[in-house]
Amino acid sequence: MKPKQDSLPFKKSGKDRIDIFIDGAARGNPGESGIGVLIREESGREREVKKYLGTRTNNQAEYTALITALESAHGHKNQEIRIFTDSLLLANQMNGIWKVKHPEIKELYTKAKSLIEGFGRVTIRHIPREENREADRLANLAIDEYL
Repeated sequence: MKPKQDSLPFKKSGKDRIDIFIDGAARGNPGESGIGVLIREESGREREVKKYLGTRTNNQAEYTALITALESAHGHKNQEIRIFTDSLLLANQMNGIWKVKHPEIKELYTKAKSLIEGFGRVTIRHIPREENREADRLANLAIDEYL
């Protein structure tokens, strides 16, 4: 049986929609890590966030990217938020398909869930890496600029 996915694509709701692409990168696992977040408003306005994290696992970086994206979108609480990630683990855990077992990831998961509660509608969708190049570029740039 195929896992349940979110309800994309959306019908126009009359409210602006925000698309957010996220990625976490770790060189080594754990290793030097960074995050990249690309926020696209329906108006065409884009905002980029990149941040060096220090030594983290790839999964910790992915969750930190999600948390940063949600914190960065705080001004859009009444809008439809679509988050795209190439992390199948993050997407499936956040969508309730897979359980969260690792204690450090569970802490990040709980924080992300808490942030999501402050929004009207948030969906998280897994996409292929090729469709997430900009967020990946930002995550790696954060590491490169620090090193």
